[in-house]
Amino acid sequence: MGPGYFIIAILGCGDGSSGCIPVATVPTHYASEAACSAAAPDALIDNSDLDFPTLVAECRSIAAPASASDERPQVIPAGAKRS
Repeated sequence: MGPGYFIIAILGCGDGSSGCIPVATVPTHYASEAACSAAAPDALIDNSDLDFPTLVAECRSIAAPASASDERPQVIPAGAKRS
């Protein structure tokens, strides 16, 4: 697995910032949490048209795939043993 990066997830929340759910993801990848956090306010403004009482921008750490063949997650059927 290669080095990680950060993305901005936009969460839509009910009244009182409760029951937040992911509603959008900014496609830009950030090399550090600081860079992601610095871009979060603008990402929130760019996504302010979503229909929720409260919107929150949250930086999330994502592990970068090691190669193009690793870009899709592997699905392991229920009951199967991992190697």
